[in-house]
Amino acid sequence: MPRCELDHLVFAASSLEAGVDYLEEVLGLSVPAGGKHPLMGTHNCLMQIGNGAFLEIIAIDTDAPAPARPRWFNLDDAGVQARIAERPRLHTWVVRTDDIADAVAASPISPGQIEEGRRGDRVWNITIPEDGTMAEDGLFPTLIEWPDFAGPASGMADLGCRLEALKIFHRDPERLTAALSAIGAEHLAEVGQSNETKPQELAAVFGSPKGKVVLS
Repeated sequence: MPRCELDHLVFAASSLEAGVDYLEEVLGLSVPAGGKHPLMGTHNCLMQIGNGAFLEIIAIDTDAPAPARPRWFNLDDAGVQARIAERPRLHTWVVRTDDIADAVAASPISPGQIEEGRRGDRVWNITIPEDGTMAEDGLFPTLIEWPDFAGPASGMADLGCRLEALKIFHRDPERLTAALSAIGAEHLAEVGQSNETKPQELAAVFGSPKGKVVLS
């Protein structure tokens, strides 16, 4: 079975400025700039969140040409854009693996095709559905493989924010748990039942300069 660990959390915003301002208000820190993704027409801001993982604020880069294909993380979807215009949101999660081909083959939920990602001189392999959507609306993780399994988090700003728990509320938690188990990722998140009062969502509990904070 492939080795899997949490790589990063994707926090989507209508603009990087909106995402940075929101997290500064709720977490008490300012996430520094990352870089651009020319193939996808997006850009990001980045910070460590402990245990080799990081948080990525991502937004459409309005100064970049629109890609010839749908952007990743379903960012072209009108419904997604409407939701993140209300406020930035924890959008999905990314799991790193030491064998992305084996992980995709083992997964009963398709995470998409394996493609090469690039930002500056950094290159990786990542799963992206052709239509730009996310598996299980982002509750099943995107898969990523770095040349160095440890990934890039250690080179990012450490602002004293630590992920304490990742929680998923899903309409069929047994099916989602089985799919995570198939790729060796069941230990990375707590999976519970969604209901009328707790809709399907991804939630992350952080220790931050402002104390314990839940982002969803």
